[in-house]
Amino acid sequence: MSKKEIISALVDRYQDDVIHVSDTVWGFAEAGMKEYKTAEFYTKFFEEKGFKVEVGMADMPTAFVASWGEGTPIVGFLGEFDALPLLSQEAACPVKTPIVEGAYGHGCGHNCLGAGAAGAALALRDYLKENNLPGTVRFYGTPGEEYGSGKIYMARAGLFNDLDVCLTWHPSATNNVWATSSLANISVMFTFTGVTAHAAGNPHLGRSALDACELMNVGVNYLREHIIPEARVHYAYVNAGGIAPNVVHDKATIHYFIRAPKMSQAQEIYARVQDIAEGAAKMTGTTHVVDLKEAIYDYLPNITLSKVMEKAMNEIGAPEFDEADYALAREFRKTFNEGNLASVKSNLAGLSLDTDLIGDDEVLHTRILPYKPLNKAMSGSTDVGDASYCAPTAQCGVATEVLGTPGHSWQITAMSGSSIAHKGTMVAAKVLALTAVMAMEDEEMLKAAKEELKKSTGGQYVSAMPAHIKPNIG
Repeated sequence: MSKKEIISALVDRYQDDVIHVSDTVWGFAEAGMKEYKTAEFYTKFFEEKGFKVEVGMADMPTAFVASWGEGTPIVGFLGEFDALPLLSQEAACPVKTPIVEGAYGHGCGHNCLGAGAAGAALALRDYLKENNLPGTVRFYGTPGEEYGSGKIYMARAGLFNDLDVCLTWHPSATNNVWATSSLANISVMFTFTGVTAHAAGNPHLGRSALDACELMNVGVNYLREHIIPEARVHYAYVNAGGIAPNVVHDKATIHYFIRAPKMSQAQEIYARVQDIAEGAAKMTGTTHVVDLKEAIYDYLPNITLSKVMEKAMNEIGAPEFDEADYALAREFRKTFNEGNLASVKSNLAGLSLDTDLIGDDEVLHTRILPYKPLNKAMSGSTDVGDASYCAPTAQCGVATEVLGTPGHSWQITAMSGSSIAHKGTMVAAKVLALTAVMAMEDEEMLKAAKEELKKSTGGQYVSAMPAHIKPNIG
């Protein structure tokens, strides 16, 4: 048997387990950093499979590491499992039908993500065991990718430092190795405190925290002209002070996301935003407190390792869907708008790929897109970035949803509980497992991957989160 056939057979051995994990976690649909049922379920699952599980990692109750084996090489699979608010939805239902109105749902497919990574970990364990090979297999239960960014604290604690290979994947509409970076992201809140007063009777005695927020936002808006064009600064009023216009508000909070292609660039902009906050406080006679919530590094794709994943992905091939899957996909497609459909071509263009690689009438992706490394960042952010600065990292997308599906949507929640997602998740497990085996058996490649990481980072990861800031699990 070929290596591909061996690995595929090992993953298929756990098909029922993988689907059970995916569907169970889909049903829990817990908020980031509060995935208590999910973490307990995974802990029991891996213990029953013979893994040693350490829980409560890096001061996070729902973070864990499941390990098997000893010695090197050490391979880590990253597993995410948090859901998103307001995206509750019936599984495989192409009509918006919340299970519980306003509840959480897996609108980013993290139930599939963790399940596929778990399947790969089990298959790799069996491969090493049955061939009497040295090596360590780890599954990292990483909470709060959507909110809380658990990987930044696990990276800060050094939990990824000894990995020879770090692998993950993400549910997607297409099948491809990630060829781009992501944006570094600093999430920070500014709370201003002033003095309340009657806005008509004695406004001169008041010091408006709301005015401070608004003046700060004016300053940040003017700043936008003078930062690199690839950067983004988003904001939201978390607390606008109250609902009474005849009161000078003494408390107000504004929340910013500061994104840039590199953490150093985001930090430079962050420093300028802090100066603006100080100026706004002085202008209004208020005081302010800075609350740094998250600081996520840009994803650093390891090209050496990604090329191994490309080879593995082409050998495994894309998911094979049946007519029932296509029928369901066509029903979901009816819920998309023209912008969603146009995004299929624009996404290809953004990857510098031929837009004819996907036809206008295709609803499910059944091929592998070419791997073309690009020196550019995708528009979003992921805490996989922090892991990628600690160890050689590669990740791919595998089709678990219909082409053109809007991100973070009820449609993804529905698809993530469907047979379409089950098939994609099994393929992802095979790609990850085969990548791991191919990497572990190529000592020169492992050395080259580490050299690439050292050259890109200078050989040291320095967390952007100060040591005194604890994970936000409130």
